[in-house]
Formats: sequence, structure tokens, C-alpha cells
Amino acid sequence: MGKRIIAQNRGRGGPVYRAPSHKYKAALRHQGVGDTTVFGKVVDIEHDPARHAPIALVKLEEGKKVFMLVTEGLGVGDDVAWGPEATVKNGNTLALQDIPIGAYVCNIEARPNDGGKFVRSSGVQAQVIGKSEDRVGIRMPSGKHKWFHNLCRATVGIVAGGGRGEKPFVKAGKKYHKMKSQAQKYPRVKGVCMNVIDHPFGGGGHQHVGRPKTIARGTSPGRKVGSIAARRTGKWKK
Repeated sequence: MGKRIIAQNRGRGGPVYRAPSHKYKAALRHQGVGDTTVFGKVVDIEHDPARHAPIALVKLEEGKKVFMLVTEGLGVGDDVAWGPEATVKNGNTLALQDIPIGAYVCNIEARPNDGGKFVRSSGVQAQVIGKSEDRVGIRMPSGKHKWFHNLCRATVGIVAGGGRGEKPFVKAGKKYHKMKSQAQKYPRVKGVCMNVIDHPFGGGGHQHVGRPKTIARGTSPGRKVGSIAARRTGKWKK
């Protein structure tokens, strides 16, 4: 009896492909709204299974404890703030209009007061490159220039955890747990390695596809593998 290919199985859903959100600690949203300023102190640096960057446990002046994204150089005992009264220093969150040109920022809001959407991965940073009447230009980690509303907030600094990709996994088990935290199945093998009933490319006396790899856009999910609706295939000729 055959089994569903990965594309079919992921589309059907189930515990194998479901992110373990019950293990995640926090959504990491900016504190305060509008003209309010919130002050706090970092009391601990923790690991969050939902992300590769470390997170900080912050105790606010009102006594409430929240999590925030850690920037490089931020440590236990440091003071942080969100709002217009916050100074431009590492770990503080201000509106983009209040951050000087040339400063590195992270955790940028897509729209004012949405909590932060962009530049949140470990070791990345964006840079303020220009300002207009109601827009602020940002150079994103990809190098692309993007313009945000001047009231969108961002955290000053570079996301901690840089250099993560330089360390090898060494063991397959570590790779397995990393992929599991992202709801990705591991290991993932080639279709030609499988049996003929498990994949359209499977079977045969040796590992080969055995049929054209280019298939139509409307192909059924069970056969939708290879070069999907390719405009052209083959080697470029000079």
C-alpha cells in the first residue's frame, strides 16, 4: 500500500506538520500604545523554542512581567523603555521618526501599534537611511529599501544570536529537533529514492525519474512534483 507524498500529507494536516505552539513562550509585542511610555528592567535572559534569538524577561514599573526580543549587548539589570520619552539607546523602542538616520534597528512595525513584524531573526538588523514628511526609509537585511509610516515603532540595536548558522549541527538528532520546532518533517529524502507506490519518481532498476519532470499547474496533488508549470527547462545555450 502506498502513502501520501509530502505535499499531500502537509496539505491534509495533522500533528506531524503542526507547529508545537503549546511550547512557545510569548508573541513578543511592543509595549504601550500611542503617546504612552512604558519603562522596565531586564530580570532574565531565556530561550524560546519558537525562535533562534534569545528573549528577555522584563519587569515593568507596574509590576507586570513581559518578554521582549534581546538586542546585542542587552543584559540582566539593564533598563529598557517603549514610547516617546525613551532615549535612543540599545534595547529601547521608539517611533521611527525619533530615531536618527544611520541607526541600526530591529523588530519594526508594519503599521503603527501592530507590535512588531519585521527584522526579528537572530543576528539581523536594519538601518534608518532617510526621512520624508510622513515616511521613514529603512534598509532591510536583504538590502532592499522599504518605507514605513513615521509612527511605526522599532527597537534600537541588532538582534542577539548572530553567528548561529556558523556552528555545525554535528549530530542528526540536533537537526531533527530544530526542524521539529519549525513544524518541518526531517529527514526529507529524494523522490527517486522511494518505492514506485510512494512517489511518482520512485522505483526502477536505478535512481532515475523515468518520466518528464515538467507537469501542468492543474495536476492533481498526488502527481504535482518536479518542475511545476515550468516556462522552460534544460541547459541555457549561448
